[in-house]
Amino acid sequence: MTSADTDTGLLAPGWAGSPAAAETADAAFLRALLDAEAALTRAQASLGLAPAQAATAVTEAADPAGFDVASLAVRARGGGNPVIPLVAELTRAVGEEYGPYVHRGATSQDIMDTAMMLVAHRALGPVLADLDRCRRALTELAAAHRDTPMPGRTLTQHAVPTTFGLKAAGWRSLVLDARDRVTAVRGSLPAQLGGAAGTLAAFSAYGAKDATALPGAYARELGLAEPLLPWHTLRTPVADLAGCLAFAAGALGKLAADVLTLSRTEIAEVAEGSGGGSSAMPHKANPVRSTLIAAAARRAPQLAATLYGSLVAEDERPAGAWHAEWEPLRDLLRLVGGAARDAAELTEGLRVRPEVMDEHLRLTHGLIVSERLSAELAPVLGRARAKELLTELARRAYREGRDLGELLAAEAELKETDVSSLIDPARYTGSAGPLTDRALERR
Repeated sequence: MTSADTDTGLLAPGWAGSPAAAETADAAFLRALLDAEAALTRAQASLGLAPAQAATAVTEAADPAGFDVASLAVRARGGGNPVIPLVAELTRAVGEEYGPYVHRGATSQDIMDTAMMLVAHRALGPVLADLDRCRRALTELAAAHRDTPMPGRTLTQHAVPTTFGLKAAGWRSLVLDARDRVTAVRGSLPAQLGGAAGTLAAFSAYGAKDATALPGAYARELGLAEPLLPWHTLRTPVADLAGCLAFAAGALGKLAADVLTLSRTEIAEVAEGSGGGSSAMPHKANPVRSTLIAAAARRAPQLAATLYGSLVAEDERPAGAWHAEWEPLRDLLRLVGGAARDAAELTEGLRVRPEVMDEHLRLTHGLIVSERLSAELAPVLGRARAKELLTELARRAYREGRDLGELLAAEAELKETDVSSLIDPARYTGSAGPLTDRALERR
């Protein structure tokens, strides 16, 4: 039976069961906190500030299985963060001889910030893998449908023809933009080490001849970037995470929004490969993957705003600003991790219906190419007359339910003009094909 205290994602189907869920769970944060503590002792040992035996003892004791995460959570209320009770327990676990080397010289925020960066680094790995799955699927869709014509829509109405290949190439471009931003931020995530007020003073007091060497050694132990300065109140790393995650959610949200529109019953130009069912209507196959991605995209900007708000951090350690980051950052990592997983599944299974797209190109009786006709007929009739004639015939096409090409062919003024070649929507997709090719060159 699942513990009532376990966050399983019952109300969060978008991220439940995803790799991001596992990498951001309480157990994952506990592991990151213990990894940060053990790495600190190892870094000090590497610089001769602690015995090698102490590094071994702390690393061995920093086993998450030996700690009760629920108890730590409740006891964190006493000092406002879980590091304080964790250090007490870890010190006892290490034992009297080497216990004094646990957390030596550090402050709680050093460990919390470093653990946050570790969690983010670990959670973003699966996100990038799923974004790459999405990229591959969209590459295939864009190439396969390079020349598949469909209605282009602006302000909800048919505008001019485009191709599904170009649309898929646009989604792919956004996915690559998200990938590049996440990759850059993930590679720059720094360790945090500054001591009580960001001066590294305690490490000098403990015998370091050059305390500024310690943050680099610490970062290397963790596989994180070396910070230029302690960043207790310089929250660029968190802001960078907020930005890349919010962008990724929005980029995937654009894809989802298009699929939700194009998969409407009355449009049905695409469909999810495995739609979800309804509890009341057996006939429905809901676009569930797109729905969950859209939900994530709606929440992400507000979570990022909280993280940006914490940039305004007073003094050398603020009261409340860094505490306010932990849950929104975890939520963002979960949302984007789930959205990336869903986007990969969505694009890999997306069904495209060119025959429906072709049918819709003719819904406006040929008026979808009125822009082309205006340009082509202006030299023949004059600009003013071409506009006047097309406006008149557009009204007749709707009123009489007749095709614009048929009406044009009956006009005496155009007896010498081959309008049949001008009226075909498939022949007015502009540079959609070459633009798709250009987009697919990006890797």
